[in-house]
This record gives sequence, C-alpha cells and structure tokens, in this order.
Amino acid sequence: METISESRCYGGVQGVYKHASDATGTDMTFGLFLPEEAEHAPVPVLWFLAGLTCTHENAMVKAGAQVWAAEHGIALAFPDTSPRGEGVANDDAYDMGQGAGFYVNATQKPWAPHFNMFDYVTSELPKIITNNFAVDEERQSITGHSMGGHGALTLAMNVPQYRSVSAFSPICNPTAGDWGRPQFTNYLGSDETTWERHDATLMMRNVGLDIPLLVDTGANDQYADYLMTENLWAAVAERRKAATLRLQPGYDHSYFFVSSFLEDHVAFHAEALYA
Repeated sequence: METISESRCYGGVQGVYKHASDATGTDMTFGLFLPEEAEHAPVPVLWFLAGLTCTHENAMVKAGAQVWAAEHGIALAFPDTSPRGEGVANDDAYDMGQGAGFYVNATQKPWAPHFNMFDYVTSELPKIITNNFAVDEERQSITGHSMGGHGALTLAMNVPQYRSVSAFSPICNPTAGDWGRPQFTNYLGSDETTWERHDATLMMRNVGLDIPLLVDTGANDQYADYLMTENLWAAVAERRKAATLRLQPGYDHSYFFVSSFLEDHVAFHAEALYA
C-alpha cells in the first residue's frame, strides 16, 4: 500500500492511500480519516460512498465530515466509486463506466473483469483498512450521497456488518428509472431478477432492514425524478419499519445540502457505533 498524503486534521489525520485491488484488478485509491483516539485504540468507522462522477476526494473534501467524526471519535472511509485506469471499460455517458460503478459486481462484458465494487467495498477494502490502521472491524456503519446513497442502502440490506445506515438524496428505486435500468442492463444483464438486491425499495419490501435508518433528501432536488424517494418511503411504511425519513425544504442535490445535515448523520451513526 502506498501513502499518497497524510495531513493533520481536527486533531487526527486525513490520509489518502493507493493499493493493488484483487476485486477490481486495478490500483484503487481511498481516503481515510483517523481521529485522535486512533492513536491509542481501534476506533469505529463510518463508510461514506460518493455519487456519480465522483472519486474518493469529493466527500472527503466537500462534505466537512471530519469535524463531526473527530468530535465523536469515529474514523471515516472514503472509497472511490469505480475502478479506473488503462484497460478499464468506460462509456461517454457520465452515468456509466468509470465514476459510475453503482456498487455492484458486474457480470457482463466488458465490465465484468474490473467492475466489482460490491465486493471491493464490503469485503476487500474493510480488510485492508482494519489490517493496516487502528480501525475496529466489528463497529462499522455506512452512509452515502446519491449513487452512494443507493450503495449505502443496498449494501446495508445485503450484508450484516453495519450497525446503522443513512443516505443523502439516495437513488431509491433504480430498477424503475433512468439511474438504474440502463446501468443494470449493461452491468448485470437483462434478467431483472438479478437487479433486485441492488434496489433499496425492492429490498425494503422483500427483506426489510433491522438496523437504524436515516434518509435526508432536498425538497428542491433537481434530480427528484431519478431518485424516486417516495417509493422507498412507501416501502418503509408497508414494512412498518421504524425509520427517520426527512424531506428538507429548499435544499437541492449538492454538497451544500449534504454538509448542512452531516452533523445529524454522524451523531446518528455514533449512537449506534458506541451502543
């Protein structure tokens, strides 16, 4: 593993690292914030998954999460959104290919050799981080924005390792919209039954969720037709799941929105991580 940079931040360290990934067959870069408490003992970690067109840098630089993570003694992990580099399939559209992995394991050509972001985020990168840094493998929670919100919700519904999940402006019902159907067809093939585990609305209806859930979406989100927020809320009501689902008046899809409510989300996860 290569250290790209390490900077003092709110008493802790914000680092950026690169490593060779078995899951993607490429070099992958991630950000990791360690609070001051990590100098003495392993700390819990909150995963932050970014959205379309983003890298590990977007949330790391724009969200301002480090100040709240430092306050609660929580590490922050910022993975990339897809494999990158020479020989990695791509597409001219911003919502396909590099920068748009949708947190799935692709099964179709030309995506399958490298686009295995589900395994990378849930298995490979957690092992790398807990093996190399003072991060507790038992205390993990997850959040994300937009495509990353989709990833946070669906990963939490598929694997049991998270204690809580939240999302900002998540893509809630991708099998029913343009931020989902074209991508799933390309990555996973035309058999729509293979898509279901990557759709938070369908997973909520079919499987449910047994950990605390918090979702914030801006009432003025310019991508509302792609997010299908109401479908997830309906599924939560049908499942009679205790959840906090908030529509924030006046806010859009930007990181200005994310940073405005991030304190709430970190505190929400801290309660679960330190329970």
